Amino acid sequence: MIKEYKTIEEVAGPLMLVRRVDGVKYDELGEIELADGSVRRCRVIEVNGSNVLVQLFESAAGLNLSTSKVRFAGHGVQLGVSGDMLGRVFSGMGEPIDNGPRLIPEKMLDINGTPINPAARNYPSEFIQTGISTIDGLNTLVRGQKLPIFSASGLPHANIAAQIARQAKVRGKDEKFAVVFAAIGITFEEADFFISDFKKTGAIDRTVLFINLASDSAIERITTPRMALTAAEYLAFEKDMHVLVIMTDITNYAEALREVSAARKEVPGRRGYPGYLYTDLATMYERAGRKLDSAGSITMIPILTMPEDDKTHPIPDLTGYITEGQIILSRDLYKKGYMPPVDVLPSLSRLKDKGIGEGKTRDDHSGIMNQLFSSYARGKEAKELMVVLGESALTPIERLYAKFADEFEKQYINQGFYENRSIEETLDLGWQLLKIFPKSELKRIKPKILAKYRQDDEA
Repeated sequence: MIKEYKTIEEVAGPLMLVRRVDGVKYDELGEIELADGSVRRCRVIEVNGSNVLVQLFESAAGLNLSTSKVRFAGHGVQLGVSGDMLGRVFSGMGEPIDNGPRLIPEKMLDINGTPINPAARNYPSEFIQTGISTIDGLNTLVRGQKLPIFSASGLPHANIAAQIARQAKVRGKDEKFAVVFAAIGITFEEADFFISDFKKTGAIDRTVLFINLASDSAIERITTPRMALTAAEYLAFEKDMHVLVIMTDITNYAEALREVSAARKEVPGRRGYPGYLYTDLATMYERAGRKLDSAGSITMIPILTMPEDDKTHPIPDLTGYITEGQIILSRDLYKKGYMPPVDVLPSLSRLKDKGIGEGKTRDDHSGIMNQLFSSYARGKEAKELMVVLGESALTPIERLYAKFADEFEKQYINQGFYENRSIEETLDLGWQLLKIFPKSELKRIKPKILAKYRQDDEA
């Protein structure tokens, strides 16, 4: 028999205090029944003796303290999972919003999941092809990795997210691959863009979408990524699929966390964010990975917009500590019209060396990657010198590097949002661009590899 309580004491914003409650646990799901019979959901966020503080999923408008009843479910927020989730669109609370039938769940899973035991983790080592040269060629994504994209206001991170979701695949073996896409705090237009893009390209068939709009409540925004990760864990570790989780925008998630923390009158940390922001982000990010006893894997690409383009802001700063690298978008490249505008030099994939080479990509991958990095960095320096001293002050070889930097941006970085390059095409393009230099300048490539792939008579 589920107990009902008519002891609501106070409502303040998204929070509600209920007195004289017994047997209720932290994080437990609750229902509030209004006088008209409508039901709103809530979650326990604090237990103090017989008093509990709950957080409302919906608005408190119209909630009458004296006539409303509260009952608790005895479990936390759950998601009903099934193999039929693929190809479906859900709200941030896991409700179907695509006019399709309700799912018949195979099981109900707690959305907070269970952390992967570090001793049970398998090391990420297999290449995932995104079809984007700046990622595949220079900052390779590896199965089981967490590789965030750091964007900024006005930059096309939504297009990149859609492109990766559309194009990403596991090469070689015919393995089951799925994408779980969590859109957090986005506008209706953005939601429409993602859904229509996935449907138009057929990517929807292998994708599970969770859409949380900017008009939805803060608590739903906090729940959305956990819903997505629960679906990903089910597909990866129970259905043995390789799952790519894309979450955009983590900044909206952190803002919702700050809003709830302020409502609870918690002592704020850096820039008003709660002191537990690092821990909270880690509980999400660390759900990605590979397990020794499972054929499936979860690879994660969280996308966040850096407030004021500031890499030291708490959200990108803490994300960088937890994850294995970052892809940074450039406003300068965006202004030049180069898409996707990935800023190659500060971007980094800490696991890229584990996913490249013979048998994974190609034997020349490591050498050409290092050479392109080195040559582009030197070319950028030469272009800066050219601005200060003029082109005539540069040596012939410095002018060559400056020319290379321009061509690299025009051809390698700039590929558009609908060109899907294989890793072979990306590596071949790298060799094509490096033809501008004599062999004596290609010091980052082993002589054996140079002889195999550089087919010309230059000294």
